[in-house]
Amino acid sequence: MRPNSFSVIKRPGRIRISRRDLLRGFGALGVLGRLPAEVLRPAVWTPAPGTRATAQTCIFINLLGAPSHVDTFDYKAGNAPANHKIVTSNGITINSTIFPNLSAITGDLCVIRSMQSVEEAHPRGQWAVHTAHSSNPAVDAETPHIGAVVASELPAGKFPAFLALNGNPGQGSAFLSGAYGPTTTQTSCGFPYFQHDFYGGASQQRFDQKYALLKALDPSRASAPDPAYANFDAFYETARGMMYDPAIGNVFSCADADVARYGNTEIGKALLVARQAVQARNGARFIHVLHQNWDTHAQMYTRGYRLAGTLANLWDLAVELDRGLGALVADLKASGDLARTLIVVMGEFGRTPGPLNGQGGRDHLKTAMCGVLIGGGVAGGRVIGSTDAIGRVTANPGWSQNRGIYIQDITATIYSALGIDWTKTLPTPSGGTFQYCPIISNGANSVPTPVNEVFA
Repeated sequence: MRPNSFSVIKRPGRIRISRRDLLRGFGALGVLGRLPAEVLRPAVWTPAPGTRATAQTCIFINLLGAPSHVDTFDYKAGNAPANHKIVTSNGITINSTIFPNLSAITGDLCVIRSMQSVEEAHPRGQWAVHTAHSSNPAVDAETPHIGAVVASELPAGKFPAFLALNGNPGQGSAFLSGAYGPTTTQTSCGFPYFQHDFYGGASQQRFDQKYALLKALDPSRASAPDPAYANFDAFYETARGMMYDPAIGNVFSCADADVARYGNTEIGKALLVARQAVQARNGARFIHVLHQNWDTHAQMYTRGYRLAGTLANLWDLAVELDRGLGALVADLKASGDLARTLIVVMGEFGRTPGPLNGQGGRDHLKTAMCGVLIGGGVAGGRVIGSTDAIGRVTANPGWSQNRGIYIQDITATIYSALGIDWTKTLPTPSGGTFQYCPIISNGANSVPTPVNEVFA
């Protein structure tokens, strides 16, 4: 598959929605808002027994398109150009030419090198990343995003619990309430719709009056005629709660100096907003940050590749990620928020190891991949598992289950860190059962398990 040959890796504004995806969306609408009693947030929340409960928020950085593990966090000797500097610190070998900031904070990184995927196609791989489930048209409409599950479980605040930066997270709340769906932005900084001053000092008053009139003229808003309408109204109420509130608007207001440190890029500004959402302590629980175009089939190390008008490559993407993520970790450490914030960095699968392909890139590989965890009770300066000499298969799983680590295990780890019972199941509107972390379709020993080895 060639770069940009599938819809989900297109840049915002050029995303194509297939007829199948559109029908899937309408199918989901029919069951939205039917909220089981079991998932309603309790008045007093306590972590589920047996969970770690070390974090209050998860920032999930989704490297859409699948980064090459053997060129990033499972680096193999000889892969980078000769003039690149490869360093080893805290047992983590990393290319400091493309990761100058991350190579200086390896003591904060927990690298998982025994990850695998059951998928080798981008749309299905991304679906698994978003939901911890394999895509099945029969039940996709009843499969909520991980972020929606988190939002439904944890205490609410003023801020939307599930925030999606840099674009659509790929799935919503499905049969869970619309209140748990993602608040999605294409542009992170300067989100322009929280207030207007068309009427000067009377603007907020006029807005409140018109909103009250809208509700008065539409009595069905007080008693929704069906679940889909209730779900739609929940989104309206969420948006209304964000209007004319500096505590919300300030999260999306980016100072020039901060943008300069994080990088004036989509990922840089998104991570800046993610930091501000965490530091606001207003209820953000799952922040999905999309970093696009990691489908590096060609010219991985060619500097200026993007400037030539071609799809971004490893050089561009790694430098962007390094700058934004390095600043995020530094700022959360300085404010004392890193300890309560779990950062997860990963894509949907790995890349073919060994020599580059004929285009100077790497192709798809599901038998080996890697991810990085930071903060939220995770022990830094730690490596979990290893691959073989070239990075094609897992050589040492490095954890209790003695097998490869799958997205279901990572999801169970996230839930455990947030104090959520990863073994929980819910009835669905069609009469089925939704599992927070379903059985892994890889054969024996397939029960999802938190990777407790990552924790301090």
